[in-house]
Amino acid sequence: MGKMKSRKFYNFARDETTGGRELYIDGEIAEDVWFGDECTPGQFRDELFSGTGSITLWISSPGGDVFAASQIYTMLMDYQGDVTVKIYGMCASAASVVAMAGTKVMMSPTAMMLIHNPWTIAVGDKDDMLRAGALLDEVKECIVNAYEIKTGLSRTKISHLMNDETPMNVHKAIALGFCDGIITDEKKQDDSPMANKTVATQTINNKTTIESLTERLNLITGGISHV
Repeated sequence: MGKMKSRKFYNFARDETTGGRELYIDGEIAEDVWFGDECTPGQFRDELFSGTGSITLWISSPGGDVFAASQIYTMLMDYQGDVTVKIYGMCASAASVVAMAGTKVMMSPTAMMLIHNPWTIAVGDKDDMLRAGALLDEVKECIVNAYEIKTGLSRTKISHLMNDETPMNVHKAIALGFCDGIITDEKKQDDSPMANKTVATQTINNKTTIESLTERLNLITGGISHV
């Protein structure tokens, strides 16, 4: 089967307010492009180092090739600007390795992270199967390295989580150290300038009402009222 024409997996856009860049990874992570929506290390490198400054990396990916993910993870770790990872769908397998490179990792309330042991397809005799098993053991240790750096969990704990094919909602991911916080709707934050202004206005109005009532009671009672 021949390769199909490549479509860019990324969508860099400059935020006019912060000057930062945004990148979306929506497809499978692979060494090469076959169906057009894969995220490859070569494409990623070209875009990542085409500019400077902080980056927001949005991820919704089922994972893919662990060695391609390793290359992207290393590029992000080496990048001089801050990298904020925002997970807005599924972040599974190799994609979770990429996410660990974020200076800060945030998840949507509806997002999911999934970690598991690496797997492969092998053909051959008994010795070939043993070599394939040994390779998978080493690949797992490489993945554990990334999780350990981010979470601070013991390698034994991380290994058990991978053995269990652990799915994590945002709260579980935060508790285990894979995520730093929840993506929230900033339009609804109570600490916005407008919200503070409203609270301050209400406080002033209430104070004015109380003082007015006190003055009226003082006139009626001859100045001996207590409110």
